[in-house]
Amino acid sequence: MQIWIDADACPNVIKDVLFRAAERVKVSTTLVANQAIRTPPSPYIRAVRVSGGFDVADNYIVAQVRPGDLVITADIPLADAVIAKSAHALNPRGEFYTPENIKQRLAMRDFMDQLRGSGVQTEGPAPFSTGDQRAFANQLDRFLTRHKKNAAG
Repeated sequence: MQIWIDADACPNVIKDVLFRAAERVKVSTTLVANQAIRTPPSPYIRAVRVSGGFDVADNYIVAQVRPGDLVITADIPLADAVIAKSAHALNPRGEFYTPENIKQRLAMRDFMDQLRGSGVQTEGPAPFSTGDQRAFANQLDRFLTRHKKNAAG
């Protein structure tokens, strides 16, 4: 199992949580972005810089991800593609995308895009909070604990 991070839009506090988790459980963690990303020195953490362009980082992650891997992303189409490859997708606010909820998320995303495209003012997401960080850390910890038990047994 490997962790992939859609790093361009991932909050730094979430990256820090992931860095600590990678060291603690010794799991390979890769940040993918179209800009240089600083990572701590670690045998478990690396960054991949892809060229700029629409969905280049997302396409790289989809090409590399394997069943059972974990992808950290707020990008709903990327989460959908990851789930289609039998991997897991967790957003930085601590919510797992699942086969049961991803189609609804895509439909809502597309609907909001249509509204914005027709000139309707919509609110963006709420500001990222410490509660979001805590929810993410808790979900990540539960996921890694389950994975460790499954790998051992």
